[in-house]
Amino acid sequence: MHTPNHQRTGSRLPNPQQLVPELGAVGAALFAATGNGAIPRTTIGLVQLRAGQLVASTYLAILHAGNLRAAGESEERIAAVATWRDAPYFNDAERVALALVDAVLQAAPRGERVPDELYALATEHYDDKALATLAMVIGQVNFFVPLALLGQPLPGRPPAEQWTPVPD
Repeated sequence: MHTPNHQRTGSRLPNPQQLVPELGAVGAALFAATGNGAIPRTTIGLVQLRAGQLVASTYLAILHAGNLRAAGESEERIAAVATWRDAPYFNDAERVALALVDAVLQAAPRGERVPDELYALATEHYDDKALATLAMVIGQVNFFVPLALLGQPLPGRPPAEQWTPVPD
């Protein structure tokens, strides 16, 4: 039986960047690789939000929704990411990016997760560098998924308050 989580005052895991300081360099490298200019930042944010939704991480969903909000995205577009297939708020390239993150992160009932038809459609909107970058964007979010799900940082808090400090 599932019972609601009690209101925590800290994450379950102490701050992973304090525990593994190399994490900062990895995060910076991933940010640099995905921010190479091949994909609009807005599209990156939409993909990151969708990935957070698909892995059922409140922390990641709130983090990436907040990042989109801070970048000036409308509440309608942010809310509609969860139902992007039916929403009128996304252009064709954004739809392909959202379809790719859905395909990569959701099990296919049969056949390939990213079928040739979806890949062909993606090549109509993105060149090879952009497709590789989209793959890295999906991977970037997924690199942090285990920390988000295991550690349960506190969503919606400033970065310094999301994780419980490592005890001295």
